[in-house]
Amino acid sequence: MTNRIKVAVVFGGRSNEHAVSCVSAGSVLRNLDPDKYEAIPIGITTDGSWVLGGADIAELGLRDKELPAVDTSGTALTLAADPKRSGALVALDEPGVVLGSVDVVFPILHGPFGEDGTLQGMLELAGIPYVGPGVLASAAGMDKEFTKKLFAAEGLPIGSQVVLRPGVETLTEKQRAQLGLPVFVKPARAGSSIGITKVTDWAALDGAIATARAHDPKVIVEAGIVGREVECGVLEFPDGRIEASVVAEIRMPTAEVAGSADAGFYDYETKYVDDICELDVPADLDDDTSELIRDLAVRAFRALDCQGLARVDFFVTENGPVLNEINTMPGFTAISLYPRMWEASGLDYAKLVSTLIETAMARGTGLR
Repeated sequence: MTNRIKVAVVFGGRSNEHAVSCVSAGSVLRNLDPDKYEAIPIGITTDGSWVLGGADIAELGLRDKELPAVDTSGTALTLAADPKRSGALVALDEPGVVLGSVDVVFPILHGPFGEDGTLQGMLELAGIPYVGPGVLASAAGMDKEFTKKLFAAEGLPIGSQVVLRPGVETLTEKQRAQLGLPVFVKPARAGSSIGITKVTDWAALDGAIATARAHDPKVIVEAGIVGREVECGVLEFPDGRIEASVVAEIRMPTAEVAGSADAGFYDYETKYVDDICELDVPADLDDDTSELIRDLAVRAFRALDCQGLARVDFFVTENGPVLNEINTMPGFTAISLYPRMWEASGLDYAKLVSTLIETAMARGTGLR
């Protein structure tokens, strides 16, 4: 038992995806083999305080549509040097260290201030191995503008979008004509469909931009794409192999089930609270289309120079697959598609988590 691998599972965080991160962390912690791993849960509160513990693992789940959060009942952490390990950044005030003494970090953080390269940079400076892509891939994958620029540079199929930077209030008439209706208005650097509005009438555009800007001063306006929503998981193995999972499909509820005249938008409530979507794992696609999507997913992974894992989202249109976005730390909740796709591919949740940790340790830190 003394030779167990010490894994710091970092969760919560300052982004609007705080609750989803907590639920993901609960699933990861419950699936770490206690004979092989010593789990060290570290919660980050919404104001950025680091807490050793931060929540009862049993409470890190969705109960009666109530989402969890990191509390401050644990031991507060401070930024301090660890004399036992040069460069370590986070230690306890008391004897004994946290990040300075772990073997690997599993940063199960979603959104800004965790999934966007900020935490990855800190861990690189500290020389501590971590699960998931590095600084560049994490930052580019978080920012929808640069995600699509890198996809386009690789010749990957993408949809049309317009970027509204701070100071640019709305679309020009020419841009409206180019995009057409409907459009989806999104924060450029957010996930879990937070702050997204589907616009079917230009009169609603400015309100949708304001909603997105409540989360990010940079806004993306994307042309609507008619197609089936599918996802594919990509995983790096300790020996450097990169493989794609089976493809999964998200089937939206009908208007009657969704309680809306405009069903078909996979928003935050639909994803995590209402549980009314149909998820087909694997998707009902012909072999050629599935293989094409799996190939495109790996190419997208490489386009951003990802490591570890990613989930790549597509629309399957009558003209073929179109990339939507990439998630460099996808959800790991019990209903999340990433672990479900890999389970359908022959890798159960516990083995998936173990593979990610082993890959992180084999990769190490620094230039690679």
